[in-house]
Amino acid sequence: MPLANSIVAKLSSLAERRQELAALLADPEVAADREKFTDLAREFAELEPVIAAYEQYRKTRAELDEANDLVEDEDDAIAELAREDAANLRANLATTQTKLQALLVPKDPDDDRDVFLEIRAGTGGDEAAIFAGDLFRMYDRYADSQGWSVDVLSERPGEHGGFKEVIARVSGKDVYSRLKFESGAHRVQRVPETESQGRIHTSACTVAVLPEQDEIDDVTLAKADIRVDTFRASGAGGQHVNKTDSAVRLTHLPSGIVVECQDERSQLKNRARAMRLLHAKLLDAARARQEAEQTRTRRTLVGSGDRSERIRTYNFPQGRVTDHRIGLTLYKLDEIGAGRLDHVIRPLTQEHQADLLKQLGDDTSTTGTAR
Repeated sequence: MPLANSIVAKLSSLAERRQELAALLADPEVAADREKFTDLAREFAELEPVIAAYEQYRKTRAELDEANDLVEDEDDAIAELAREDAANLRANLATTQTKLQALLVPKDPDDDRDVFLEIRAGTGGDEAAIFAGDLFRMYDRYADSQGWSVDVLSERPGEHGGFKEVIARVSGKDVYSRLKFESGAHRVQRVPETESQGRIHTSACTVAVLPEQDEIDDVTLAKADIRVDTFRASGAGGQHVNKTDSAVRLTHLPSGIVVECQDERSQLKNRARAMRLLHAKLLDAARARQEAEQTRTRRTLVGSGDRSERIRTYNFPQGRVTDHRIGLTLYKLDEIGAGRLDHVIRPLTQEHQADLLKQLGDDTSTTGTAR
């Protein structure tokens, strides 16, 4: 299946942009501006693999058209060679097209981040806790197969095994890109060891995969964002009290945070102390916002943990794993439980990329060619 016209238009636009960048990078004035040159060089480098794949696609497409024309040749030998060439070219074209589409998909800025993996037992009592333990071992084995490291940060063991809750940090190459589709409610259907009548029980756990954010170790205080007011300090009597405006009040206009300092006799010292206090309060507010955002994200990712909410079901009697988001059913429960998660992760990633590519095509056809 050939590339959509909207995607071809996007690629043509990117090819033009690459030519434009090449001309700019050769301009002495641009080369003299180190920051601008660096930005343009980075953009040029990002476009290189895309344009190389596009040129290979066009070349193979043209060769396939020529081969198809010769398939109907009167000379049987030529027609047979043309059929063989066409078959090989179609395979090469499909490979190049897949590569090209993957290059066009917008990159998630969090894909290369380490993650916090949180697994909590939901409905199902002891069986849910045991299932949480099974899930953790599954992810631990997968991490080991990828060369990642797993550090348990906190855990609350279940009374009969597993975990009521376990939180771990998973670090390595492209961790979030592989695990980001694991967030949600996972459901298990099996006969618990404690079940005397052999009845199948359904239990659930929630999994949250949160990309580790950069530490907030500083905030920028712009002079224009701070209003400075001075006033006379109040307090016990003395020759300096109420005679000079030594007290300082700082108002951070964007956030509305106000701090005051009147402990020192010197206005300069009070101002310096107030600035340090304001800096600390802004830093604390930034961390609080980050934590609140993570809490909201976590709630969105995992749902309520009820049996009826599920992204995936692990059915032990049938040896079946079903991912309900993409309608994927695999009879490879033992393999997946042993950590061979790529059976599920790869189709989820491909589906996600296809959705993004469709959106890219829709956006291009709706808004015109984007540069």
